Order: sequence, then structure tokens, then C-alpha cells
Amino acid sequence: MSHITLAKSDAEIERCFVIMQALRPHLIANDFVSRIKRQEQQGYQLAYLEDEGSIKAVAGFRIAESLSWGKFLYVDDLVTLESERSQGYGTNLLNWLVDYAKANACEQLHLDSGVQRFAAHRFYFKQRLEIRAYHFAINLIQ
Repeated sequence: MSHITLAKSDAEIERCFVIMQALRPHLIANDFVSRIKRQEQQGYQLAYLEDEGSIKAVAGFRIAESLSWGKFLYVDDLVTLESERSQGYGTNLLNWLVDYAKANACEQLHLDSGVQRFAAHRFYFKQRLEIRAYHFAINLIQ
């Protein structure tokens, strides 16, 4: 039976590293906990789905408010290890995020996904998410 927990302790955060690195390969293990702790000061939270004693999926998210979206939950990171996909872990974690957003009076849930992540897009469409905007960015450090 799987369960979803907010990672609070350094040990819990550290256990999420391997899964998160599958999505964010630039991350470094010995810097991961301190980065999460810094982001937590800005409202970031890390949730993980555990089944049979191992973490199968991880989500990083925050609750914010904007003029355009009202109060919303923004999913920064959502990843299931490739070897664990199509077993319902991503669906369960996304449903948990939706329930968490509703419980915290959020009006919407948002996430961005890289244009090259076709499998992720199929998953999001299946979960009834829709494309609503383009996301534009510019690197400020060369």
C-alpha cells in the first residue's frame, strides 16, 4: 500500500534525491538538502510517494497567489522513476496535489513541462490538464 508524505527531515529529503535527479540531472547529491531547505523558506514543499519501503514518485510544489490565477498550487517538479511508470504512482501523487490544493483553498493547479517531454504531456492530458499558455524565459547568466 502506497502512502504520500511531506518530506520534512533532512533524511526524508535526502531519500528523494535519486528520483528528483531523474528529472533534474544537474542536481548534486551533497547540495540537494540545502537547496530544498532554501526553497522551503520561499514556500516550497517536497512530497513523496512511498510503496513497499521505497520512494516511487516525488513532487516539489508551492502555494502562491497572483492577479491572473488567484490562489494556486504550482507544481515545480513531478517525477516518477522511468522503471516505476504506468503503475499509478504519478496519478496518485497528482491526485494528492489536487486534493492538497483544494484543502488549502486554491482555485487552480499549474505546472510547466518542457516541450520535449512528450510522455509527460500524454500523462497530463490523460489527467485532464490542458495547455493554457506559452511560458517564455531568458537566461540572465551567460
